[in-house]
Amino acid sequence: MDRLTNTVRPYAWGSTTALPHLLGVEPTGEPQAELWMGAHPGAPSRTGRGPLNELIDEAPERELGPAATAKFGPHLPFLLKILAAGAPLSLQVHPDLTQAKQGYEAEERAGIPVDAPNRNYKDANHKPELLCALTPFEGLCGFRDPEEAARLIEGLGVDSLKPYADLLRAHPEEAALREVLTAVLCAGHDDMAATVAEAAAAAAHLGGDYAPYAALAHHHPGDPGVIAAMLLNHVRLNPGEALYLGAGVPHAYIDGLGVEIMANSDNVLRCGLTPKHVDVPELLRIVRFEATDPGILRPEASPSGEEVYETPIDEFRLSRYVLPEGTAPHDLTAPTPQILLCTAGTVRAGELALTAGQSAFVPAGEKVEVSGTGTLFRATVVA
Repeated sequence: MDRLTNTVRPYAWGSTTALPHLLGVEPTGEPQAELWMGAHPGAPSRTGRGPLNELIDEAPERELGPAATAKFGPHLPFLLKILAAGAPLSLQVHPDLTQAKQGYEAEERAGIPVDAPNRNYKDANHKPELLCALTPFEGLCGFRDPEEAARLIEGLGVDSLKPYADLLRAHPEEAALREVLTAVLCAGHDDMAATVAEAAAAAAHLGGDYAPYAALAHHHPGDPGVIAAMLLNHVRLNPGEALYLGAGVPHAYIDGLGVEIMANSDNVLRCGLTPKHVDVPELLRIVRFEATDPGILRPEASPSGEEVYETPIDEFRLSRYVLPEGTAPHDLTAPTPQILLCTAGTVRAGELALTAGQSAFVPAGEKVEVSGTGTLFRATVVA
């Protein structure tokens, strides 16, 4: 078993205080957005034996186990993070596996460099993800019912938004959502900036259900993503609750601290709330235009004390143990690779003592028992 030393990613939207508070260190004054745990080549975790990605490359079956290697290839198929949003992330959507392969191959044939700002597909993988709140957490997830979105937009009293409300009521659900998102993203820059400014002022005055959109406009003045966000479900998670985000579902995180796990991919199609590239035609090909319940997940408890967040994919499986004082040790030995992450208290995993924000990699088949007092997240795969 290996204690992990992990990289903090300083993205501009990151909180300046949430991660330092969890880790028990002094803030630097700079944003600290994500703590990465895994073998992603962009920021692999380090161990006493070397970088985790190199350990896996040297002996995939030893580290991952035969079943996981056969199913997912010689790579750790997930990336685990602690995410600390102090400002809204970009409104975005992820492709399914077929779309990712098609998009990646097309951009490779076109000779677009992988690091080009207009590149959509950095790899040929999909990127389902799960976010579990550690603090009260706010986000956007999936389309609202078109009638509900029409009422929300109409309530701002902004004349230039009335055609969007009319469109939402004039067509079947899929066509209505597609036409309005297309119209918002393709509107003239100056006209949309003026509309967003007027809508933001109205939202700030109205407050209540409109307050999140005033906040989005504060961070992204004039951005069409502010209007696009009103088409989506606004979600608040309590600690321990989670969101699963599958392919084609538009979403954005707004504020809060959480544990995030995802398939090992960088493929993102952006819809707004960002200065980065927005490829509208490709985005419209990927988005699933259907109203959905955001589907807040609560963990399913097992007799062993493991609380599992059930998802429909195999690249990752996230669960947690809430360990009260005096709990008997739990045997977590498994034939698949694991990352164990402590988020509260002190938990002993084998010979390692983990405190909040600390983590360990457990190779497939290695015996491990956990004990102590605190909260431990367990990330593995279904193989």
